[in-house]
Amino acid sequence: MKSKLELKTINELREFSFFIPKYQRGYRWSSNEIKDLLNDIHEFKPKQIENTDRKTWYCLQPIVIKNIIDSKFEVIDGQQRLTSIYLILYYLNQYLNEDFREKLYELDYETRTDSTKFLENLSSTNPDNMDQNIDYYYISNAYQTIKEWFKSQPNSFNRNEFESNFKFNTKVIWFESYESNSVEIFTRINIGKIPLTNSELIKALFLNSSNFNYDNEKLKLRQLEIASEWDMIEQSLQRDKFWYFLTGNKKSINRIEFIFDLINSNNDKDDKYSTFRFFNERFKGKSKDAIEINWAEIKKRFQRFNEWYDERELYHKIGYLISINFSSIKDLYDFSSQMTKSEFRIYLNELIKESINDIVLDELQYYDKESVRKTLLLYNILTMLKSDKDNSYFPFDLYKNEKWDIEHITSIKNNMPEKNRKEWLEDAKVFIDPTIDKKGLLISKIESFDDQDFTDDEKFKNLYEEIINHFNFNIKDEDLNDISNLTLLDSETNRSYKNAVFPIKRKTIIDRDKQGIFIPLCTKNVFLKYFSDYPPKISFWTQEDRENYDRDLEFVLTDYLN
Repeated sequence: MKSKLELKTINELREFSFFIPKYQRGYRWSSNEIKDLLNDIHEFKPKQIENTDRKTWYCLQPIVIKNIIDSKFEVIDGQQRLTSIYLILYYLNQYLNEDFREKLYELDYETRTDSTKFLENLSSTNPDNMDQNIDYYYISNAYQTIKEWFKSQPNSFNRNEFESNFKFNTKVIWFESYESNSVEIFTRINIGKIPLTNSELIKALFLNSSNFNYDNEKLKLRQLEIASEWDMIEQSLQRDKFWYFLTGNKKSINRIEFIFDLINSNNDKDDKYSTFRFFNERFKGKSKDAIEINWAEIKKRFQRFNEWYDERELYHKIGYLISINFSSIKDLYDFSSQMTKSEFRIYLNELIKESINDIVLDELQYYDKESVRKTLLLYNILTMLKSDKDNSYFPFDLYKNEKWDIEHITSIKNNMPEKNRKEWLEDAKVFIDPTIDKKGLLISKIESFDDQDFTDDEKFKNLYEEIINHFNFNIKDEDLNDISNLTLLDSETNRSYKNAVFPIKRKTIIDRDKQGIFIPLCTKNVFLKYFSDYPPKISFWTQEDRENYDRDLEFVLTDYLN
């Protein structure tokens, strides 16, 4: 165990001395940061914790220290907070007669040999001392801000109440490291590689020797087991496929913290360390079995999530509900804990029905993007689940990260290209069907188009619309924005063909599929002419294709649609 973790009140800090080493930057808190701290303390109202004799407290961020000797500590991180706390304590002390003033903790900056003396005589500091160096300048400004803040308070302000709140209801997270290299610890913390997040602080709770009910030999073994299980859970959650299935799109450095947050029933969005405080309370005053009880609860959640991930039907249905933000993994876990597995499956199906409860398939249009997107997502997922022989998994991580959206299958007129017009025409010309363009008039128009014509928007628009009409010859304009002409596609593929005609889109899809890029199953079915009767018209998305596609949508979704 390389650290010790506990909470200390501001009043408890008075017994210590702190050494600020030279690798730390100087004191730099501004007036705004000082006022924020004072206002937070003033506005905080402690409340009784239910079923205990304790009250809530205001929690400051961690102070990372290492013992030098007896009660003297080297400050590795948190010296800005320690200095600011000292300045407030010093100001409050000035209200007392000199003979009755309380002892304050000592601060000694390695780079400022007389810093302790300077801090002990702040009330007599004059402008000359203040300008002696940049640290003293900021310290003096901060102290002046504190004085002005207290003076600006209304007559109703109760200084004694504030002082009591500050000393006894405000706590710091005391993170005492036993590692030898302080600079290395400081570097890790400050470059963000090992930030003191809730999960890091909670890990210290779980591996703290005093929380185990074992002798020394069993203690080391159990600590090793928990540390190993912790790493296994974190590594599993680092797999994006698993992570996005659970969370939809949340990003996190220490992903195990997600499970801690789910357990935290007293979550406070304004408190960065709300989850750590929740677990700290669970350990306080509890039996020595508390660590086993809490760790078992964490493992139980992870194991349940792992079971869902491994079971293909549950993975897809839960993943769908999470990805469209219709359900949270916390709610699903809570409900599953009250049901049998078969009841939970029925419950998931009911949730899916509810998620598309207001959708009428025949009325879905391109402009209702959210409804179309979730309908096509569900269509892809259920199509994958139809086959007992298909063992593939829908990649919810790619769905989110590649920003999949809806795309027209055959082109529409109101998306005329602004750039690369010549290339667009050349691509389309290759697939002009001579059985439709019997006299070759369309080919002639394309070939006679010169460089000057491409800059004439009106002239290009007329030719562009004529080409679109050629490829959409048997589909009505009013049907082009219907769901039967829409499919799901990643943004990069969508951008790569910029409203190209159907055969160019088809070629792009096939090329990207050959490269191993994931193409949704139903999108591949569309462009590979899965819905066409033999022989298929390869270069066209026909009325017959559209109707067959529409029937398949209805067939696959029928159990979930009204």
